[in-house]
Amino acid sequence: MPGRRFGIRITAMGFALLALNPQGAGAGSPTVLEASIEGDINSVTAAYVSQAVDRAQSQHAGALVLLMNTPGGDSVSMDQIVTTLLNARLPVIVYVSPVGARADSAGLFVAQAADFVAMTPGTNLGSAHPISATGADLTGDLGKKVLNDAVTRIRSLAAMHGRNADWCEKAVRESVNVNADEAVALHVADAKAADLASLLHALDGRQLARPHGGSEALMVAGATVEDAAMSWPQQLLHALIDPNVAYLLLLVAIYGLIAEVSTPGAILPGTVGGISAILALIALSSLPLNLAGVLLVLFAFGLFIADLKAPTHGILTAGGVVALLLGSALLINTGPLGMGVSPWVIGGAAIASALFFGLVLSRVVAARRQPIFVGYETLIGRVGQAREELKPSGLAFVAGALWKATATAGTIPAGTPVRVVGQKGLELSVEPVPAEQLEEARC
Repeated sequence: MPGRRFGIRITAMGFALLALNPQGAGAGSPTVLEASIEGDINSVTAAYVSQAVDRAQSQHAGALVLLMNTPGGDSVSMDQIVTTLLNARLPVIVYVSPVGARADSAGLFVAQAADFVAMTPGTNLGSAHPISATGADLTGDLGKKVLNDAVTRIRSLAAMHGRNADWCEKAVRESVNVNADEAVALHVADAKAADLASLLHALDGRQLARPHGGSEALMVAGATVEDAAMSWPQQLLHALIDPNVAYLLLLVAIYGLIAEVSTPGAILPGTVGGISAILALIALSSLPLNLAGVLLVLFAFGLFIADLKAPTHGILTAGGVVALLLGSALLINTGPLGMGVSPWVIGGAAIASALFFGLVLSRVVAARRQPIFVGYETLIGRVGQAREELKPSGLAFVAGALWKATATAGTIPAGTPVRVVGQKGLELSVEPVPAEQLEEARC
């Protein structure tokens, strides 16, 4: 009996130790954390990747897999992600997936910062030539400086992981692009895999050189893949801070607020404009704004409104279109490897603004040329009736109201049709209307 009790105690202690050390209990089932870089690379993407790395490290995961499908993004966020991956304390695998995905521009830099790069058949990567926020080539001394910096950086990242630095430099200088088969043959990517499970199986036991020195063996065959997707607030913000979405929200906000001010009580334009303004502020606060661009856009709409008030016959509207084009092009500075507002979106916004304010301006000009239809001046020429004998003064009924009236000549009997020929304050000057003229007025 004493021996049996001792054995029970030893077993109980063993279970207790396993409960206190879950890593030991789960040693036979490694965990791999999976995150996604989808769409433009921006500040939300950088924060999300940093959180994914921290979470993988805290869970002692066997590796972090970044599924990638991106056309590029802003260089500041790209640099943050590259730094995060280089300093990660666990292996990071970039997997360009699914079929049809790409890792272009800033995506190439992020891929080359990873410990291992794999691609699904039917994917591609490259096209990393520095461009301005509007998509134009950078020229002059600034262009040379940016190009040389990008070349040095991509070569360093590729060489650090034993990949083809010469081809990566070519991708930056000439914007070349390769598919999965070519990337593996050129040693720009490390492997091709049809799915994540086969990739992990092929990587099991492989030694990966780490940027900070040494190597680490991957034990990921049959690993439990844990999804680390963006939270819904991150997904919403990621969608909002697309430069084109942020720009369009800004325009809708401005149009809505202008419409509400010009037609008080309409409610709907003000509501839509207010909501759009809040969303635009949230989006623009996460983007690298250029102050000159913001001022030019606001100045453009100031010119549009001023042209509706001043008789400049469209000159200010033309100036507003030019200011809007320049301001939109300069509005968001996403860096040499990033993408600002699309030139097509800018052109469409400029044309829409010109047509809208041109139409409104034409109606304003037409309204200015019409006679005044408000105030006392509208009574001139109106026909009424003398309600009492005017000799020369009395009361006349004109435009639905009784007025003090004075005959311009002679006496006008009560009931006689009269026409207003003058007005001084609340007193009218009238003359009798001959019967033939009265018939013509009725016809």
